[in-house]
Amino acid sequence: MAVHLSGLWLPNTTITRNDLHRRSRQSPGAHSAVPFPSQNTIQGKIQVVGGKSPSWYKIADSSSIYEDTRVESDWIDLQNDLYHWTKTLRPVQWYPGHIAKTEKELKEQLKLMDVVIEVRDARIPMSTSHPQMDSWLGNRKRILVLNREDMISTSDRNAWATYYAKQGTKVIFSNGQLGMGTMKLSRLAKVLAVDVNIKRRAKGLLPRAVRAGIVGYPNVGKSSLINRLLKRRMCPAAPRPGVTRELKWIRFGKDLELLDSPGIIPMRINDQSAAIKLAICDDIGERSYDVVDVAAILVQMLSRLPSIGTEALYNRYKIDADVNCGKIFIQKLALQLFNGDGHQAAFRLLTDFRKGKFGWVALERPPS
Repeated sequence: MAVHLSGLWLPNTTITRNDLHRRSRQSPGAHSAVPFPSQNTIQGKIQVVGGKSPSWYKIADSSSIYEDTRVESDWIDLQNDLYHWTKTLRPVQWYPGHIAKTEKELKEQLKLMDVVIEVRDARIPMSTSHPQMDSWLGNRKRILVLNREDMISTSDRNAWATYYAKQGTKVIFSNGQLGMGTMKLSRLAKVLAVDVNIKRRAKGLLPRAVRAGIVGYPNVGKSSLINRLLKRRMCPAAPRPGVTRELKWIRFGKDLELLDSPGIIPMRINDQSAAIKLAICDDIGERSYDVVDVAAILVQMLSRLPSIGTEALYNRYKIDADVNCGKIFIQKLALQLFNGDGHQAAFRLLTDFRKGKFGWVALERPPS
């Protein structure tokens, strides 16, 4: 059985005593059974390129392991709820004309690249992963950059670092606005492509600069990373999607050439949970979604996140949040601050989240 409130579908579940203890002031979703790990479970040591020093590696005791599995269960519940919330909403789709042209040109330029630098939003690494990227790149060497690491918590960062280390993926955490991680990115690109000039010398050819293409979704910080590498504004950059409109090769010293490219996004977004997260994080054009619907879902997501919860919303706006219906919160905020203008209230809430007013937190955790 389900309950329909203000256009959002909500699962009807039973609350147990453990759930109440585990989720004070939060609405439970569909729980998945998570086995209790053994006492002998040990967290392995991994090496991560870039970002803060990984000083968190240690042998975990049973209580910390149980906490980790409990948090994982909460994230699974949240993702299940999000899937249902998006069912009744207008689909989010955005595919400006210049992206189709860019995609065609980018496929041609890929043939010239020695290494590809894929930039994703650290708040939503899975949602900013293009479904066709692997097929486009083939066996070409790739570096994954999770930009905006300053917008996620240390716990979020560690979770993603562990996930990609287990996959053997080379990942750099960066902050394109402040330049953190950019020099490590430059060095790693040169190291991965060192065999290019070894092969050229063997053929009697002169060495050339390493060619690195920077690709990714709109507004994930590709141009900002290049500008920080060059220490000057060579690429147009702004905090909104669709600013870069054409491919551009840029020389970085004698050893590296960078390709700045417009954001690429699928012609049709089938995963509407991912589309909503793109809208929340401003990684998709504003005209593609209903601001009130997106802000309402954000309220419900924040209310369920243990690191934020309803308390953060109340502290910010002095309004009690209904964890089951974010639109009620938007309506109250509109009456309190904007003379009943729901659009302005929704935009304020989204802006506050993007500026970290509720604390820095990711909206995704690695798949189990």
